[in-house]
Amino acid sequence: MKKALMAAAALVALPVMAQAQAPSPGVYIGAEGGLNWLLNFTAATNIPTFPTVSVTPQTGWAVGGVIGYDFVGPRVELEGVYRNNQLNIGVPGTAINNQVGQLGIMANLLYDFMPGSVITPYIGAGAGVGFVDSNQSLGSTVFAYQGIIGLGWNVDTNFRVNIDGRYYGTSNPTINGTTWTNNNFSVMLGLQLKFGAAAPPPPPPPPPMVAPPSFMVFFDWDRSNLSQQALTTIQQAANAFKAKGSARITATGHTDTSGPEAYNMALSLRRANAVKDALVRDGVPAQAITVIGMGEKGLLVQTGDNVREPQNRRVEIVIQ
Repeated sequence: MKKALMAAAALVALPVMAQAQAPSPGVYIGAEGGLNWLLNFTAATNIPTFPTVSVTPQTGWAVGGVIGYDFVGPRVELEGVYRNNQLNIGVPGTAINNQVGQLGIMANLLYDFMPGSVITPYIGAGAGVGFVDSNQSLGSTVFAYQGIIGLGWNVDTNFRVNIDGRYYGTSNPTINGTTWTNNNFSVMLGLQLKFGAAAPPPPPPPPPMVAPPSFMVFFDWDRSNLSQQALTTIQQAANAFKAKGSARITATGHTDTSGPEAYNMALSLRRANAVKDALVRDGVPAQAITVIGMGEKGLLVQTGDNVREPQNRRVEIVIQ
């Protein structure tokens, strides 16, 4: 039972934790609808026998549409919503006639906190103009404003479902001498379709750095002559040079730390030149080969002074 509950919790959390496809800016349109609660109010009339009227509206409905632009995070939109609430009273000769209908045309600014997630919370605010009446003529023009808080479900990069709660209010409507306060709470379900292009794919990774071909030839102590194994390695280097086409070869000679430093510098040059001569015999043009003597510098195996180390007695062949 415990494992089943944990699995169910994981399934519920998965859409929230998952990441949607990368969002992109674009224009969107949408339709929305839901329930509207017009708060109780006391209306002032110009009828001496009914100077004030207490009104208790019933739960009503709201429906509308929206067009906007998503900047991926911030959003701006133009929205139109019609709200209707039936009333508990009708007063002949006044605007209190069994219902209140109102149309709000709003400019909204909203912000998505996690636009790249499947589920994204958002907040918003809007201001605009409202048209209010109780006879469906919408004859009173008022200033309108609203605050919004909600959750969006990014089904994919182009389709989104919103559910939000909002406070919608206006300045006091006045119709046929009747004035009242207009405060509303709404719960709205919205469907949106975005027309923005899909986000471009990420650029391909840079190609890996390829080290130039290199070969290594080793020598006996205090020698610059080439062994059979060294000649085989040099032949491989020559073949690699020919396969590469236009290239250059650097032959860098080294010694170990035994012997005087000046002697070792000269020995490293003899070794490098011996490799060059063998490369030329194997078909590499002499002008394509650069010879460098390093002496005791650039040890392959770090040692102290006067140490005979076979791996330090070498020529490195690099093809570039």
